[in-house]
Amino acid sequence: MPDFLQSATEIAREAGALIAGLSDQPLEINYKRRSDLVTEADRRSEALIIERLRARFPEHAIVAEEGGNHRSSSGYCWYVDPLDGTTNYAHGFPMYCVTMGLAYRGEVIAGVVYDPTRDEMYTAERGAGAFKNNQRLHVSHTEKLSESLVATGFPPFATNHDLNIQFYFRFTMLSHGIRRAGSAALDLCCVATGCFDGFWELKLNPWDKAAGTLLVTEAGGCVSDVHGNPFNLLGDDVFASNGLVHGEMLEVFAEVLAQQAPAKS
Repeated sequence: MPDFLQSATEIAREAGALIAGLSDQPLEINYKRRSDLVTEADRRSEALIIERLRARFPEHAIVAEEGGNHRSSSGYCWYVDPLDGTTNYAHGFPMYCVTMGLAYRGEVIAGVVYDPTRDEMYTAERGAGAFKNNQRLHVSHTEKLSESLVATGFPPFATNHDLNIQFYFRFTMLSHGIRRAGSAALDLCCVATGCFDGFWELKLNPWDKAAGTLLVTEAGGCVSDVHGNPFNLLGDDVFASNGLVHGEMLEVFAEVLAQQAPAKS
């Protein structure tokens, strides 16, 4: 593979240093919609990433969260979140990152997630494994949901929080607990490292999950939607696990979804 991953790593580290450097300064906070924040750090990080990508890969398409998109017919497309965990960032909660995933004809082939607060760089190439600071990753070996720690998220723009509350309640009762840290990319990294045994979210944009889902699969895990269908980068929901508890968690999703379905007359 060309130097896609090396370039993404260098760019993500530079963008991470930028947002970390701005974190102690007064923030200009705007709202894209209710409870959906955007800061000057988001915009400046995205501008930097796009400038670097355009210089190195001018023929590639770019889809970025804050709208700095670039069209192309090359088949390659970068999915960029310049600051995943903006609400955390705005409140001084150190759980945020830069994430970039490269897809070729819809399949993610390379991805990076950089956490500047801990100087942790997660990288993956399709078929070449997943790594954290150059150390190979592997998902957990937990075989039972009852012994699992799982995670989820409630994105501010989603309209199905009520359904996710039902999932949340069920998994709280059936597992060691649920964590809701506020950065989907880092949650997926935690599945890849084995800290979490499973993670789901019902409304994620492709830039939130492109790199993280590749990290999970390259670390030996499994990724689908909550119905058990094959993962779709452009789909809404995502469910990632160590693979061993995947079937058991899908059964819980199915039970809750069946209860939510309208009764047939």
